Amino acid sequence: MRIIIILLLLALPVAEIWILVNLAHQYGWWVLLYLVVIGWLGLQLIRAEKVLFSGRMMQSVMQGGNPVKAMLGSARNMIAGVLLLIPGVITDLIAAGLLLIPLKQPKLARSANQETYQEDVYEAQTPAKEPTFKHSRQASNDEVIDAEFTEIKEEKDPK
Repeated sequence: MRIIIILLLLALPVAEIWILVNLAHQYGWWVLLYLVVIGWLGLQLIRAEKVLFSGRMMQSVMQGGNPVKAMLGSARNMIAGVLLLIPGVITDLIAAGLLLIPLKQPKLARSANQETYQEDVYEAQTPAKEPTFKHSRQASNDEVIDAEFTEIKEEKDPK
């Protein structure tokens, strides 16, 4: 099995060169333009992924998701970017295949206008007669208190 993998890894550059030479004979300098544009796109993909990686991780953690999925998605995009940087048609097809595989997004059981899961847990643990808090996030400023209140109006005696 190891010999087959080694032979495939050695045959890949030979096949890439053979395909590029045949394409160059057929299409001329357009192949060079193709290689430059695809290499530039691979570089842009890597740069964009470096910038977006921390944001995706934070979003995944804040939504209570699994950060491993965000890491695997970023790794997939980085590998595709490196494959696009390598000149050749076969590596470009492999990179396109990696980019076209959809990532499974977690299904949101609730719509965007409903409150968080934490609120449901809090309300389920609270007796029905007591008022419940509607927001589960803490304020960024500790001096701000966010709560609901009910104004009680006292009736005046007609005496």
